[in-house]
Amino acid sequence: MTSLFGRERGRRAPGRGQDSPAGSWRRSAVAALAGALPALAFPAPSLWWLAHVALVPWMLLARSAPTGRRAALDGWFGGLGFMLAVHHWLLPSLHVFTLVIAALLGALWAPWGWLVRRLLGGRPGPGRAVTALLVLPSGWLAVEVVRSWQGLGGPWGLLGASQWQVTPALRLASLGGVWLVSLLVVAVNTALVLLVAVPAARLPAVAGLAVTAVAGAGAWVWAPRPQPDGSARVAVVQPGVVDGAGARFAREERLTRSLVGQRLDLVVWGESSVGHDLAARPDLADRIAALARDVGADVLVNVDARSSDPAAAPGIYKSSVLIGPEGPTGDRYDKMRLVPFGEYVPARSVLGWATSVGKAAGEDRRRGARQVVMDVGGLRVGPLVCFESAFPDLGRRLAEDGAAVLVAQSATSTFQGSWAPSQHASLAALRAAETGRPVVHATLTGVSAVYGPRGERVGPRLGTERIAAQVYEVPLATGVTPYVRFGDWAVRAALLVLVGYGAVEGVRGVVRRRSAPGSPGPRARTAHGSPARPGR
Repeated sequence: MTSLFGRERGRRAPGRGQDSPAGSWRRSAVAALAGALPALAFPAPSLWWLAHVALVPWMLLARSAPTGRRAALDGWFGGLGFMLAVHHWLLPSLHVFTLVIAALLGALWAPWGWLVRRLLGGRPGPGRAVTALLVLPSGWLAVEVVRSWQGLGGPWGLLGASQWQVTPALRLASLGGVWLVSLLVVAVNTALVLLVAVPAARLPAVAGLAVTAVAGAGAWVWAPRPQPDGSARVAVVQPGVVDGAGARFAREERLTRSLVGQRLDLVVWGESSVGHDLAARPDLADRIAALARDVGADVLVNVDARSSDPAAAPGIYKSSVLIGPEGPTGDRYDKMRLVPFGEYVPARSVLGWATSVGKAAGEDRRRGARQVVMDVGGLRVGPLVCFESAFPDLGRRLAEDGAAVLVAQSATSTFQGSWAPSQHASLAALRAAETGRPVVHATLTGVSAVYGPRGERVGPRLGTERIAAQVYEVPLATGVTPYVRFGDWAVRAALLVLVGYGAVEGVRGVVRRRSAPGSPGPRARTAHGSPARPGR
């Protein structure tokens, strides 16, 4: 990359002021602001339409970079701004470490910024414009896939997730997951940059916009729909902010008892709703079993405590535990994907200092080994715990394993008053659309919500100000969505586009070097056919 950037630098001198430290930092600040703009498309602002134009300022800036190196920096600082904006609610917990994480993850956009200049810089013709419409969305998606690895923070703030309330986008998610939605949103932004800045490429730009419009409309009309299959009555218990595990349990108990006579199939408590290991506190298990008898339905709680099971590795687990009228049924799911810094510190020996500057986990939680589908009186339920509802593959696997309802137990009490609760609840709509299965998002302190098999909202949304036990008539469905059947095919297609582009550019580079003036040609031969030698 150094030699490539060097060649770019020699081809075009930087503009005046841009090679000075002050000019460079001003441009970097503008890039960070441009990168932060798409965050307004997510809840709580929820300006979903903004996502289709929000990348344009960032891309125009990278396109105008005087060198490839500067375009990469524009990508980096734009990525920093984006990551900081969509995770700003972490600042009270992680303080300055939030900036460190945003800077590290922002670097993933540096190659994308370089690609923007490579494909959109100067005066690209129709051929390069078409290439840009394919490669730049694929490059963006590659960044989203890499940063979605749980060790790098997970898939919070995927661009396609901003479209959680748009019906055509939800239909696209049923075909190719949130990844397909991200691809098309970036394609729209790319086409708009071409329309604004490249007059010679307006025809392919208009064609690109037409293709994305047809894809959205086609998915809305022709994508297979889940087939209705009755309903289930599920109650969500949201106790609100309560200090102390004992006081919280008492309020959950009181709210659950208010559900007597409601003819329920399942009662769901939020994440960390029980603060003691039930094997060590059988009195608590007995109280929940009594509630199950009173309301006539099993209760799915979430235990956040140190395990007393001698067969399990010692440590603290977050576990979904099903309790029936006779006590624990034996169905238990231990959270597999933990929140970096919130529930464990990656490379603690190196990054353990984060606990001294914020609220990072003082002790790493233990991970579960496998996903579980629970049988609740004939209703098959697939639990997810908090952060896990952000991962498309976990919901897809539960649907493959026969779950009729996905239940996400969450707690965002640390982030009350921020955008985090609304953002988290919106992810349930995408998981529902992707899997064709309803999703119950139950939290301790809001936002709790339920979404049907097409991603449509069902019943009232319980905001962070509510303390309630709410019953939902949850629509069930049969059938398999293309996303469940074929998985992350949109990701594979994007990677194929990038590999193909890289191969073509590599071949072109070799051909240019061989045909450049002054390059050594074939060795001359004598009349007898033998190679000529110097001096002869």
